[in-house]
Amino acid sequence: MSNNEFIHPTAIIDSSAVIAPDVQIGPYSIIGPNVTIGAGTKIHSHVVIGGYTRIGQNNEIFQFASVGEVCQDLKYAGEETWLEIGDYNSIREHCSLHRGTVQDQGLTKVGSHNLLMVNTHIAHDCVVGDHNIFANNVGVAGHVHIGDYVIVGGNSGIHQFCKIDSYSMIGGASLILKDVPAYVMVSGNPAHAFAMNVEGMRRKGWSKDVIQGLREAFKLIYKSGLTTDEALQKIRAEILPEVSEAQLLIDSVEQSKRGIVR
Repeated sequence: MSNNEFIHPTAIIDSSAVIAPDVQIGPYSIIGPNVTIGAGTKIHSHVVIGGYTRIGQNNEIFQFASVGEVCQDLKYAGEETWLEIGDYNSIREHCSLHRGTVQDQGLTKVGSHNLLMVNTHIAHDCVVGDHNIFANNVGVAGHVHIGDYVIVGGNSGIHQFCKIDSYSMIGGASLILKDVPAYVMVSGNPAHAFAMNVEGMRRKGWSKDVIQGLREAFKLIYKSGLTTDEALQKIRAEILPEVSEAQLLIDSVEQSKRGIVR
């Protein structure tokens, strides 16, 4: 335990925790064993950080969050597993992030620059990229992989083992049972695909030609009547030479193990 002036005297910190000198820890927070917290991070009051958790720099974790607790998996038998969190994440009130299981890689991993709004749950063995937004009450089940710049609407649920690829968007109160390809907008219960995330592309300053090319790729996959293989062949032949961003869409469809949202 540190006598750091930024740590409230009511905080309980395990002697094995490694905490950067400028980390702020609020009243009644608990930091468990084998926890590392990087510089510039702020832990508000009543936060519990369980054991075997690595937290990077300049994160902010708000009150009543539970970070690095053991997973909700009946197969878990107390093995050493980890949670890793990158830099510049905002983890809001009542969020829960669980450690991994030995049945997978033994690791739950969250990247950097993510916003987890109130009551977001990230389950065991998930891998979350960078610059994602999870609105209130999102539930992400075990073994889910999420790319970069994904937006998940409030009260949505993502089934275990799904893959949500980069730049996609999930509407509020959606149930995701299949993989969501890159750039695609989905919504509903169960979710269905209805468009490309065009507004998200515009906000990132993508050119009209790139956006139009990806819209045409969406039409080939979802509206042309072609088989998936035929659609991907046409995307490679007609769109990919001019729009290199289409490769990510091709990859996310071809590499899907659960099948894509239709």
